Amino acid sequence: MAIDITIAGFHIYIHESIVNWLVLCVILMIFFYFAGKKIKKADPREAPKGFLLLCEVIAKLGTGIISDNLKERTKAYLPFFGSLIFMMAPSNLLGLIGLQPPTSNLSVNVTLAVMMFVLVQYTGLKEKGIKGRIAELCDPFLLFMPLNVLGDLALPVSLSLRLFGNMLAGTIIVGMVYGLMESLLPFSIIGYSLTPFFHAYFDIFSGLIQTYIFFTLASFFLSDSMASEEE
Repeated sequence: MAIDITIAGFHIYIHESIVNWLVLCVILMIFFYFAGKKIKKADPREAPKGFLLLCEVIAKLGTGIISDNLKERTKAYLPFFGSLIFMMAPSNLLGLIGLQPPTSNLSVNVTLAVMMFVLVQYTGLKEKGIKGRIAELCDPFLLFMPLNVLGDLALPVSLSLRLFGNMLAGTIIVGMVYGLMESLLPFSIIGYSLTPFFHAYFDIFSGLIQTYIFFTLASFFLSDSMASEEE
């Protein structure tokens, strides 16, 4: 499902994982557009049901992931974090329908991690100012500044590689299992009954837990950048 575009002799190759990510973006845009319409027309005095109940569950899930760290700031950052959480969660589950998860592509994960890094650094500068941020990097002594800078730079590296490694490993292992089953046909027909368990772990459990870990860590570092010097 990859796309190869040729413009004036130049080839632009869009990987399958990126195509899946873009298609998922369009689907979620349509979903949230109609969700917004429904929510505006809903009567706040009535208990939500059906589609509105689904929207409320989604909002509570997104809030629950980041609220422990951001606390009273949760509402301000929920649109940003919520959009990314509910892009990443279904993208991690695409392996269930035989598509490559976008998060198994390192470039996608690095983009997400760099976005979080820029947000954390911007918030730190906004909350503490340049002097406060420099003082924080020099804590407890000036000699510790290189180590503190490296610690900050480790955030995007850690976020992107952890997600990439886990998602790519799951995709490869499930692919190897199916390849083994196919090579052993017809003796491996019984083995196909075990594949749902592999999908349950590598696609569902691992995909959702990696989403949770990614945004829990991102919201933790964001909340840490907001902490006052007195704290």
